Amino acid sequence: MAQFTNQAQLTYNNTVTVSNFAVSEIQDVLAINKTAVKDVYTQNDTITYVVNIINSGNSDLTNLTLTDDLGAYESASGTLIPLTYAENTLTYFKNNVLQPTPTVNVGTELVVSGFSVPANGSATFVYETGTNEFTPLEQGSSVTNTATLTGNLTTVTASETVSVSTEPDLSIMKSISPVPVMENGTVTYTFFIQNMGNSPVTAGAVITDTFNPVISNVTATFNDTPWVNGVDYVYDQTTGVFTSAANRVTVDAAAYAQDPTTGVVTVDPGTSTLVITGTL
Repeated sequence: MAQFTNQAQLTYNNTVTVSNFAVSEIQDVLAINKTAVKDVYTQNDTITYVVNIINSGNSDLTNLTLTDDLGAYESASGTLIPLTYAENTLTYFKNNVLQPTPTVNVGTELVVSGFSVPANGSATFVYETGTNEFTPLEQGSSVTNTATLTGNLTTVTASETVSVSTEPDLSIMKSISPVPVMENGTVTYTFFIQNMGNSPVTAGAVITDTFNPVISNVTATFNDTPWVNGVDYVYDQTTGVFTSAANRVTVDAAAYAQDPTTGVVTVDPGTSTLVITGTL
């Protein structure tokens, strides 16, 4: 929307009189807005975008093109594209009615062409993208994604910024040794905890397991430090339930590095190890 002003001038007998300023605005016929379904992302994540186009004019707007830059940003290694369009996910609605999918081309940008927006109506696009090896993951990072609409001598843009999650991203794996275990023998359970997130785990994580068959003479170490039953964990030898105490499970944040030549982001996850040994 653009504002304009106009002033008149009256001349009579060498006297000039000016009018007041008349002020008005030019209402844009075509408007666009873009929204991400969620406001944070993680590694190997999916981000869904909704692009809504409004035609406030009295004529259909045809042969339009929508170009999405997929979050392109400049780095030491050149222009990087941190989002990957998920193939065949784009849907197109006119006045909230599903339409056949228009032409979609994907290269460094997502380009949707040859569609229309009805008079005094709307068109909506919904599509999925995925974070990739160029998506920044350190705390404070974000991806700003811009859609540009062209056609009918009009160009309008809309951007949406999604920030990286600042929560830990945890996984846990469990192994047993030896295999097989002799009756009345000693068995060792190893729990490998991995944090792919950019924030450490300092509180709130609890490991619970029910050993079946029940084990006795239990010992536990966390990152090679012995744990004490009743202090660092509780083990019920009748039920076989093991529960770590609050605030005992900690995991460092992941470390990230971006290759200056390729722009690829690598992740060195934070890790911790719990080892529980007992007798069958």
